[in-house]
Amino acid sequence: MAQRPVIKAEARTEFGKGVARRLRREWKVPGVIYGSHQEPVHFAVPLLDIQSLVRNNGVNAVLELEIDGEQYLTMVKHVDQNVLTFDIDHVDLLAIKRGEKVEVEVPVTLTGEPAPGTMHIQDADVLLVEADVLNIPEELEVSIEGLEDGAVITAADVTMPEDTTLVAEEDTVIVSISLPEVDEELEEAAEAAEEGGADAGAESADEDEKSSDSEEE
Repeated sequence: MAQRPVIKAEARTEFGKGVARRLRREWKVPGVIYGSHQEPVHFAVPLLDIQSLVRNNGVNAVLELEIDGEQYLTMVKHVDQNVLTFDIDHVDLLAIKRGEKVEVEVPVTLTGEPAPGTMHIQDADVLLVEADVLNIPEELEVSIEGLEDGAVITAADVTMPEDTTLVAEEDTVIVSISLPEVDEELEEAAEAAEEGGADAGAESADEDEKSSDSEEE
């Protein structure tokens, strides 16, 4: 079994916006561990450590959080990011147990290309599934290779990894294939331009012919 990341944090006993701002100035992120069988645990964790974890392991990352020598098996449940710097401002962790199943949203990745001349529209980029907490898939691959106009892939068509079951509605549309829409105004303008060019060419030919006749006279 792969080694779970271990991040050291410090217990947090002070709260409020002022405290949170001070922690961020110290390059720390305030957070909370929630669990159905325990009281919330408040902590502060180094910014670079938690950002590296989310970047490398995704939004459903599982980690061992060590607070004052005690370790908590947790999963990233939610992160708040600064809209300007994209730094993590706050993190919520979910206390988990080995062998437990959890509902999580897993990213959907499209592979391949549809039939020539068609385009695809992805309606859902994540799917809600239930998976073993220590074996959450990083992504769900959906192939659109060679699909023709009118093809639709729903959640029911997505192959689930072992020990993972679909929770989202089976008729949830993942991706659809269609022909590109043609802008009628642009098409008419293009046709008019072509006709105008043809007329101009014909007039030019007539003028050349008249000029040639004049020279011969």
